[in-house]
Amino acid sequence: MAPLPNSRTEPDGSAVIRVLSYNIRSMRDDTAALARVISACDPDLVLIQEAPRFFRWRKKLARLARAANLVILTGGATAAGHAILCNFRTTVEHTEDVLLPLTPGLHRRGFATAVVRFGGARLGVLSCHLSLQKDERYEQSGMLLDRLAGLGVQHAIAGGDLNERPGGRSFQRMAAGLQDCWATTPWGSEYTSTPADPHQRIDAIFATKGIEVLGCGVPLGHAGVTETDLRAATDHLPVLAALKIPAS
Repeated sequence: MAPLPNSRTEPDGSAVIRVLSYNIRSMRDDTAALARVISACDPDLVLIQEAPRFFRWRKKLARLARAANLVILTGGATAAGHAILCNFRTTVEHTEDVLLPLTPGLHRRGFATAVVRFGGARLGVLSCHLSLQKDERYEQSGMLLDRLAGLGVQHAIAGGDLNERPGGRSFQRMAAGLQDCWATTPWGSEYTSTPADPHQRIDAIFATKGIEVLGCGVPLGHAGVTETDLRAATDHLPVLAALKIPAS
């Protein structure tokens, strides 16, 4: 498997970045393995789902970020378990944690959002975890598209656990307005669930049309990422993408 491009800033102000999307199951598994996987992927941004939300959640998330040589950009319990981590290459302009309408009997959902810059490239970022209930999930997919458009930037990405395969109507709704990065430039492996028996793709990274997708997929075979760590870290496999963001 050819390696993904390393992060860099081009002379024209555009930027190549690495983005990782990862459901970490509230760090209930092997957190050392989780940190090793994240660190080996060398991401500029990590879009997290099921971040710790309860007792000492900030300390737990900060511990993970520190172990992976990252910092917390936004999110956690304030975004219903969605979070974004970043490296020191990232310049942060704005963050906002969003709580979505609560359906009685179902989990509260939200978005962690930010506007960041890499060199001359300005980027909107959103981490999501859509509902298990199909009608609510479809409504949330529309809210996601609206929220991305409302960030006020030309280029944006969204990533997360969609709880739906690519043929589903919520997945298709998002793919109609955005690039499904795996489908655009597949790299690595496709299926994200489960680590012990990968058989379905329910996690994804999406990008607006002006972003160049250099590669996207599960980093099986990526240097430093072992199958043992992937199985031990959490109950999802991560999605890693290399993206070229035009200068704004």
